[in-house]
Amino acid sequence: MLWALKLVRLGVTRGFGAQLRRILAASTKNSFIALFSGAAVTMFLQSSMATTMIISSFAGQSMIATSAALALILGADIGTTLVAQVLAFDISWLAPVLLLAGVILFSLKKVSKAKNIARIIIGLGLVLLSLQMISDASAPLKESETLPLILAPLQQDHILALLVAALITWMAHSSLAIVLMLMTLTSSGALPLPLAMIMVLGANIGGTIAPLLSTLRDSPAAMRVPAGNMLIKCLGVLVTMPLLVYYEPIMAAYSSTPARQIVNFHTAFNLILALTFVPFTPAIARMCTKLFPDRPETDDPSRPKYLNEKEMNTPAIALASASRETLRMADALQDMMQDTIKAFKTNNEILINDIRDKDDIIDKLYDSIKSYLAQLSQEYMSKEDAARFVYILTFATNLEHAGDVIDKNLMPLALKKSRKHGSFSPEGLREIEEIHSKVLDSVRLAQDIFVSGNIDLARRLLQEKEALRRAEIEASSSHIDRLRGGVPETIATTSLHLDIIRDLRRINSYMCTVAYPILEEQGQLRTTRLRPDTPYEKDQKKS
Repeated sequence: MLWALKLVRLGVTRGFGAQLRRILAASTKNSFIALFSGAAVTMFLQSSMATTMIISSFAGQSMIATSAALALILGADIGTTLVAQVLAFDISWLAPVLLLAGVILFSLKKVSKAKNIARIIIGLGLVLLSLQMISDASAPLKESETLPLILAPLQQDHILALLVAALITWMAHSSLAIVLMLMTLTSSGALPLPLAMIMVLGANIGGTIAPLLSTLRDSPAAMRVPAGNMLIKCLGVLVTMPLLVYYEPIMAAYSSTPARQIVNFHTAFNLILALTFVPFTPAIARMCTKLFPDRPETDDPSRPKYLNEKEMNTPAIALASASRETLRMADALQDMMQDTIKAFKTNNEILINDIRDKDDIIDKLYDSIKSYLAQLSQEYMSKEDAARFVYILTFATNLEHAGDVIDKNLMPLALKKSRKHGSFSPEGLREIEEIHSKVLDSVRLAQDIFVSGNIDLARRLLQEKEALRRAEIEASSSHIDRLRGGVPETIATTSLHLDIIRDLRRINSYMCTVAYPILEEQGQLRTTRLRPDTPYEKDQKKS
């Protein structure tokens, strides 16, 4: 059953994770809307733990406030009880139908989304099958002489029963699975109803442990959400425990079957908890902020801000995070480019060293992005996600190469000019500034294309590449003319001048690669710049 629930969650997160996350992120304006959204999303995910981890990552990235996140999680807890309500019906006959349909769909369709739907169907079939198997296996336990000896300590010590259920739920990483198991054991007569109700409360607490532990290394903002959820659950259990003697007759009045009574109790507990605490989520959020205050900011620009391993199960979201981190690389390169021309004009060696330090930032960010993308399995990506994967990695690689050109080529030239106290002729400096300005514009334009995928901008970038090629030829010709004219500054810096222009053009070429996939997809690229049927080609055809 644990594996089946994980399979359902896997299919939902990989097939529809991006849409579910958008729903969660967009439903935080009102606490009660957040409550319903959390319930709806969790009914699809079939795991309040998974929803809690998603919401915690949002809070950690300051995408949603802690109070709104807590309202979403209270809704998520209701959502998982509604799944249990559906599975409490005797629909075991659906198991073979779902399994057969899921296997056929998985075998026939090559589309990633269809395969994810198949995973969901197969997972649901296996959940129903596992419930039937637990029921069949536990039926003889009510005649067992050993079981009462095992259950006696738990019946006598309610705190022990609570802790055992919490521990089992934490180990299973699924409160839904444990509640369904308790439901089935109670239905078969193997587990007394009062003890099962206490263990349901324990399962509710146990379901808050894994999300809290998973955020220990995250920011305090991410930790506040599962901590607030645990606080609410513990307060709810503390109030409910003494009232259990009153709950049992109330549950019996609504249903005569023990299985339904257990599920109704689970639903009632979370529903009452949500309605009670939703108005107080701002106060609980403030309390959690005091418990987990913000850490002092460590201004390390080489540390990734957006890469989150919890997003790995949703390739579309993970790729969006990698894109945001790649744009940080592009920003660092743009800063390097802006400082590069200053270094050549001022002979400032401190600035040269600062520029080289920025290349280290680019290199570290690139290593982080590359490692992050390597963990994504392309097997579960859609065709569009796979293309985006290659596009991000290619652009990040070219940004890293461009940074290396500045660090390993241009900065040694700037250092050489500084130490020899060289200077360019006014005409030569103007030519370098003009070409540098064009390349800097290309860096900015490449970022816009990377984000938007705009075809017109992609065409413009390649048109600018051709304009830069002509500017390079004209600058080189003018430089040769000044050499012939015996301009002293030109003679002293001739190798620097030509090398700088060459390296700037290399950087521009790296930036232009972002436009090729977009134009190629639209059929707007020629395969070669050669004119057809040249004399050489005609001779080759004849031979």
